[in-house]
Amino acid sequence: MAVDPGKLEAFTGKMAGDIGAAMAASLAVLGDHLGLYKALAEAGPSTSAELAVKAGVNERNLREWLSAQAASGYVDYDDATGKFLLNDEQRVVFADEENPAFMAGGFDVIAAMFLDEPKVAQAFRSGAGVGWHERCPCLFRGTERFFRPGYNINLVSAWIPALDGVEAKLNAGASVADVGCGHGASTILMAKAFPNARFAGFDYHGPSVERAREAAKEAGVSDRVVFEVAAAKEFGGEDYALVTMFDALHDMGDPVGAARHIRSRLAPDGTFMLVEPNAADHLRDNLANPLSRLLYSASTMICTPVSQSQEVGLALGAAAGPQRLTNVAHEAGFTRVRRVADTTLNLVLELRP
Repeated sequence: MAVDPGKLEAFTGKMAGDIGAAMAASLAVLGDHLGLYKALAEAGPSTSAELAVKAGVNERNLREWLSAQAASGYVDYDDATGKFLLNDEQRVVFADEENPAFMAGGFDVIAAMFLDEPKVAQAFRSGAGVGWHERCPCLFRGTERFFRPGYNINLVSAWIPALDGVEAKLNAGASVADVGCGHGASTILMAKAFPNARFAGFDYHGPSVERAREAAKEAGVSDRVVFEVAAAKEFGGEDYALVTMFDALHDMGDPVGAARHIRSRLAPDGTFMLVEPNAADHLRDNLANPLSRLLYSASTMICTPVSQSQEVGLALGAAAGPQRLTNVAHEAGFTRVRRVADTTLNLVLELRP
């Protein structure tokens, strides 16, 4: 074995950075759950003692946390005053949940990946998968908070208008089904934007549906939104002008069957809007994408085992790519598939019968 000393030094340096980032993720979860980022955003430049009073935490523990945050570049530190602060960019990422750049929710997903590692390890041995309902609850919360900011900025303003004739139908009072709705963020967002339309959110995970119902009441849209426990291949109703699915098809064991059922519930001129992670069709192209590590890691620990736990177990993966998604659509009976929008994180497909 001929090890190149220079390459080894560079690689161990990278590993040290990656291990530090992994450790920092636990502190980000801690700061998010304790409200430390939001407290610092509200307080402005603060010493650890000042912020401890505002946040209601122990100063010594907070001082160490702030030092680690400064070492990670997650907060700024002014040595002249001994104060810590969030600059504008750090503030929107860690403390502004309505901003599309907000990412603190993603750390709950990371926590779930570690907590569920023993289950996933067993799934590696057996191939039996790990169901969504078997996962740590922080995964459900983290998924909703991670994706919601992107939906907030894009769904009503860009994605729905890109669909052929759908916006006019919603304004006129169309019926919409949101399949795999989770905590209902996407459903509620559409209901607030289109008060004449009627919305039904479906998810097989009962606790998520209960949370969605609570969120609808909090948002004041429960008069036009219902949430029901139902699988993607079994949800009821028919003649929907629009069926939506957000970052969920690749998690399903039988995505073809789910898409086929959706087609059967559409009105003759209805539309299925499919939102999935924005990946290329080939690994070689995804490796050039800085998000590829995120997609493949999440897919390994979450998406693929979830799919394998269900019937068929196709396991599309989070980086399925537009061609595989199109193949699923055609196999399900959709004849028209059009890519209508994309962001750094998502691609949007319009499927028509």
